[in-house]
Amino acid sequence: MADKIIRVLLVDDHQVVRRGLRTFLEIQEDIEVVGEASDGAEGVARTEELRPDVVLMDIKMPGTDGIEALRRLRELDNPAKVLIVTSFTEQRTVVPALRAGASGYVYKDVDPDALAGAIRSVHAGHVLLQPEVAGALLAQDDAGAGTGRGSTLTEREREVLGLIADGRSNREIARAFVLSEKTVKTHVSNILMKLDVADRTQAALWAVRNGAAG
Repeated sequence: MADKIIRVLLVDDHQVVRRGLRTFLEIQEDIEVVGEASDGAEGVARTEELRPDVVLMDIKMPGTDGIEALRRLRELDNPAKVLIVTSFTEQRTVVPALRAGASGYVYKDVDPDALAGAIRSVHAGHVLLQPEVAGALLAQDDAGAGTGRGSTLTEREREVLGLIADGRSNREIARAFVLSEKTVKTHVSNILMKLDVADRTQAALWAVRNGAAG
């Protein structure tokens, strides 16, 4: 048995998809499926209730979709990593999900072993981006881009940015630097303002492109 069990929540409106995912994941020694949800709103509630490590989230669902669920989880500062599992390949569908806080995405026809690897990867704090989607995100951030924006960051803000790029939540950053979460939120807000980016994903991409990642 693995030393660390990764607790996973499945969020998809198709029961057959959830059943298939559960059947495969339950044979993994280091992965435990702790619950399921059939739409985004239930997914948010179950994530808050069960506190999984990783959420496998569909994008297109009736009612509250995956993107709105991601936004709500970010507002709640929930530490769970969200891996999008989708049948949609268009950048206009996947990019908003990444901007809303997803740690990456895989397609529903992904090889089972690759899915398990993706879960382990996002749990470890990595961001899974297909090259074409990473390019699209960076292209959208090209206007006014440049390393000069980072020159106004304080030393602490650069340290916080490095952990953002490493996929850490505000809670994890607070523990790492022995700070309050309120102080970390202030640092994150200052970083976004100084880099002139809209969210943590853009900040992480800026850090990777400009060598500020840890």
